[in-house]
Formats: sequence, C-alpha cells, structure tokens
Amino acid sequence: MPELSRLPQPTAESWDWQLRGLCRGMDSALFFHTPNERGPARRQREERAKQVCAHCPVLARCREHALEVEETYGIWGGLGESELRRLIARQHRRG
Repeated sequence: MPELSRLPQPTAESWDWQLRGLCRGMDSALFFHTPNERGPARRQREERAKQVCAHCPVLARCREHALEVEETYGIWGGLGESELRRLIARQHRRG
C-alpha cells in the first residue's frame, strides 16, 4: 500500500502562493529576458524585477520553489539567473 503522506499535493494548493505574488498580472517580460538582451538593458530590467520582488509577500516561497525545481531562467524570489545557478550548485555539493 502506498504511503499517503508522500503523494503529491493537489495542484491548486501547491501553486496557491502564486496568487499572492506582486508579479501576478504583470508583463512577464520584466522577469524573463529575450534571447538577445545583454548589457545595461538586461541589468536595468533585472533590477526593476528585483524591486518588485523586494516588496512581495511570497518572496521566500517563490525563492524556495525556484530552488526546489532548479529553475535557472528568469528572476525568481528576488534572485537572478547567476544567483539561482550558484545556490543550486551549492545544494548539489551538499547532497
């Protein structure tokens, strides 16, 4: 018999935190770069996205989610792509 405590949570409960995110309803282009975005334009966009995150009531949960699923594209929980990659690599080293 399967261990019921290990079954996945219903999707609505798993993602409910996103309903409270300040980014909800905003243009996702603020949080995700285009393929050719580089230099100052990219840094400025990332800074604006991180400013939204800084005041978000679900910042910690968003960051936790990004690290759980090893998300490395975009701004999540106030972290940029290089910051996410660094933390995920650290998680792998800790095993």
